[in-house]
Amino acid sequence: MTALTTLQRAFEQGRALKIITGLTNFDSHSVASTVKAAHNGGATFVDIAADSDLVRLAKSLTNLPICVSAVEPAKFVPAVEAGADLIEIGNFDAFYAQGRRFEASEVLQLTRETRLLLPDITLSVTVPHILELDRQVTLAEELVKAGADIIQTEGGTSSAPAHAGTLGLIEKAAPTLAAAYEISRAVSVPVLCASGISSVTAPMAIAAGALGVGVGSAINRLDSEVAMIAAIRSLVEALATVSRAKVRA
Repeated sequence: MTALTTLQRAFEQGRALKIITGLTNFDSHSVASTVKAAHNGGATFVDIAADSDLVRLAKSLTNLPICVSAVEPAKFVPAVEAGADLIEIGNFDAFYAQGRRFEASEVLQLTRETRLLLPDITLSVTVPHILELDRQVTLAEELVKAGADIIQTEGGTSSAPAHAGTLGLIEKAAPTLAAAYEISRAVSVPVLCASGISSVTAPMAIAAGALGVGVGSAINRLDSEVAMIAAIRSLVEALATVSRAKVRA
């Protein structure tokens, strides 16, 4: 069974778990620790910066599918040549603090440019949470027509939880959960719910219509590989409590 076949099956079961090292993270030690934790913790695939050296490093550490992220289509080509299994336009969260916005027209253009460069690779595209929810849905539909195979949602960085504990975790995930709910009902491709997701809200993402979740800072900012593995296993167990089959029933 190929890596992408395993990924497809995870999406079909509503249990896909992507661990994100960070679009701007080029620290090989940090990336290696997170990739190894993803492998040992039971994640479905990993998402790293679109860098050939990092791809080769990740491929040496795991047989999980390797997704590379960038906002410059040209960066995908050498990363794919180095062995990346799929690509992601997005993880825009890394840019918002810098005041960098990604409007619908730019994301759509990036998707079209990427498809011209790499017409056959599996392509995931993030829908910016800065757009109104109805515009997010419209953009998602346009992205699928332009060749997106997976749509990713975001929003955790824009939320401002008013409470601690479980309630705060739900408040933090609310924007990306809302996007997953609306977009999953408008497109036929898998929706990956990312940004602000925890083991508390991962099952909610699946119940909302997503077929998987992406988790970044909640894992890659932990101070040890052991802690990362434990957190990933908690996410895997949380996803196991709900599946698309159960939701549809």
